[in-house]
Amino acid sequence: MSVISIKTFTPPAGCRGENGPAVQGNFRKGELRGIIKINKDKCVGCDTCSKMCPVDAISGGLGVAHMIKNDACLSCGQCLIACPFGAIEQMSFVDEVMKALDNKELFCVAHPSPADRVSIAEEFGGEPGDLSTGQLVNALRKVGFTVYDVNQSADQTIWEEGMELVKRIRYWILNDRSPDVAMMAHHPLPQFTSCCPAWVRNMEGNYAGWIPHISTTKSPIQMGGTMAKAWAAEHVWHKDPSKIYMVAVAPCTAKIYEASRPEFHQAYDYLKKAGKIPASTPQFPDIDAVLTVRDLAELFRRKGINPLKEPKDYEPTEMELYTGAGTIFGASGGVMEAAIRTAYRALSGEDMADPNVLRVRGRNEALVTAEIAVPVKALGGKIFKLRVAVVNGALQGLPVLMHRLSQDRNAFHFIEVMNCPGGCVNGGGQPVQNMGTAWLKPALPLPLRA
Repeated sequence: MSVISIKTFTPPAGCRGENGPAVQGNFRKGELRGIIKINKDKCVGCDTCSKMCPVDAISGGLGVAHMIKNDACLSCGQCLIACPFGAIEQMSFVDEVMKALDNKELFCVAHPSPADRVSIAEEFGGEPGDLSTGQLVNALRKVGFTVYDVNQSADQTIWEEGMELVKRIRYWILNDRSPDVAMMAHHPLPQFTSCCPAWVRNMEGNYAGWIPHISTTKSPIQMGGTMAKAWAAEHVWHKDPSKIYMVAVAPCTAKIYEASRPEFHQAYDYLKKAGKIPASTPQFPDIDAVLTVRDLAELFRRKGINPLKEPKDYEPTEMELYTGAGTIFGASGGVMEAAIRTAYRALSGEDMADPNVLRVRGRNEALVTAEIAVPVKALGGKIFKLRVAVVNGALQGLPVLMHRLSQDRNAFHFIEVMNCPGGCVNGGGQPVQNMGTAWLKPALPLPLRA
């Protein structure tokens, strides 16, 4: 099956606001801006892109070349994969990564996301959904990468996020005032997921009053960047962390923005404070570069590698071992399902009889809600009804959810938000097919926008 070629561009000078003020618009110095742009010479003003934007960040009338308002843009790329004329382009770091791979002083690590393994095949003639885990790993190793699977850091993320939910429930529902949950006084229910960078940026810009409700857990990619340089460098790879070059491979263009956020140099901060690196070591980020799946395909082509011709079998290393919890992060409702399993076990002391919580999967519904009966061990088995919601695409589901919460802040205890319909599998960095997202059913017959 053929895919549509998306034009990319190298990061232009000043795209990080290097020479500007500490804060410009709603960007801080160092944060990438203009990750997605419209080529005015190709745009015919069909308005398809603006109809897919969840935050009205695209301006321009019918028949007039459109433009993206960077301050409002989430960098989610939904406009890009919807454009029928290939007029929308994406910032790419392929050239930078190629140079890093050629630099013998650097230890290059690829950090592939769960959704990558079911989409990379499309770029080389495979069918959508073809599982190519081993072939992807072997191709990455052939290029010169050491592989650290995001599935592993996603397992760590769901443990942190799930236990944070448990602590919030203990504090706000069970009136537990133990020292280990005291900080939850500042983090009320409902708890929102924090994995999706487009959703996090949307919340910060458009729903700032809800910031205390978002999970304090970093996304799997950012958690992996810190773990790689602060732990694996010392205990697994035995490498100088300042020489580790972390390349996240994501189905998402918003991850390019996320990696540029100035707070994400926590491995450096920890190592410097612990005296594990010389005080003179220049600051380095947790994630050095982000490639989309399309970018990785381009890198493979430049190296003359077709992953579908690589062996399917591979021997996983310490950094490629994981459970099934992280694997389902790539689909709408996957984070919720994994979190429910974790919270259920922690609160009840036993595993769920049916760990496949399929009723929270987004599938073709823009907003899914469910109630999970949890027997709380600390209450003698008394049932606590955990109310959850899953937003499957910010364009339709999020306005409806926020409207409900404006009427009842206590409607839910835990909420997953994925900006892209279907979740990361339909992210802005995935291979582009002529399919669109019109298969989604509206969550309510109301054209609500928050």
